[in-house]
Amino acid sequence: MGKLGMGVVGVGEMGRRHAENIRRLVPQAQLIAIADVDAGRARQVAAELEIEHSYSSLDAMLEREDIHCVVIATPDKFHADAVRAAARAGKDILCEKPLALKLEDAHAALEAVGDAGLRLQIGFMRRYDPAYVAAKKQIDAGEIGEPVIFKSIGRDKDAPPIGYYKSRMNGMLFFASSIHDFDLARWLMQDEVAEVQAYKTVAIRPELEQYDDIVAGVVNLKYKRGAIGNIESYAQCIYGYDVRTEVIGSKGSILVGSLRQAPATFLKSNGGSYDIADHFLTRFADAYLAEIRDFVDNMLNDREPRVTGIDGLRAVEIALAAQKSSLNAVACAVSQGA
Repeated sequence: MGKLGMGVVGVGEMGRRHAENIRRLVPQAQLIAIADVDAGRARQVAAELEIEHSYSSLDAMLEREDIHCVVIATPDKFHADAVRAAARAGKDILCEKPLALKLEDAHAALEAVGDAGLRLQIGFMRRYDPAYVAAKKQIDAGEIGEPVIFKSIGRDKDAPPIGYYKSRMNGMLFFASSIHDFDLARWLMQDEVAEVQAYKTVAIRPELEQYDDIVAGVVNLKYKRGAIGNIESYAQCIYGYDVRTEVIGSKGSILVGSLRQAPATFLKSNGGSYDIADHFLTRFADAYLAEIRDFVDNMLNDREPRVTGIDGLRAVEIALAAQKSSLNAVACAVSQGA
């Protein structure tokens, strides 16, 4: 079995990590080329990774016949179009979240992949994190009984620069951050979210309102089978990168993630009492590597991805409902199409 030829489009923080993993830590794959609208950055990353080919556009990279799969790590706004372009070129795809920022774009992307008979995986890497995998196995085995309540916290350490918002190339917090929790909310609870009620604030950064974004949000969930949930997202908690999830069932509870196994931890702007992860690439380093290895293995063995395009669509549907609810201050049903 030969190596899987791969290309990466978008080599900012996330794309660079994917490219590094493919180049150095996935022996079944060969990183053929990278592409970025910043041609200088593409050349620099290619040089650092000691690969020959770099491009300033996805279309140019997609012309290569030795590339079988592409990893899409562009800003959120361009994900759906990149998926469609890759599908037209006959490439299987790993696309970073979110699949799209609009429902019609998400459907169009999935339709393009389906019409081409290709495979699409969405980058919900928490499903590959050892702690979340262990929790999922316990829940599936019935160890906590019937899941009743889902709770999840996602807090980023540092506030994005204002240019991040001005560019309008990335989705609001519900798409950029909470969407991981929306995916976990389905996966761990073994049920679909039927309704959300969301609240938002720009209290400590009012300038974000003009860019249609928020600094923090809380989303309440109602599931089809009667369970409930709550998700908190915060863009600048200062003390560290903090991700925690709990599923409470009829027989017990499973808690994933903690700052430290101690009764209390004091958190302040210059750090906590104990070592705390400072970045998502630090906290989920193992998950990102497991994700790309699994994708490559599935593509080489002609298997469907573990995290599908439909999973991406469902998370987008929840994010859109949360966005609508936060704007209108009412509960909103989650639209679930085919």
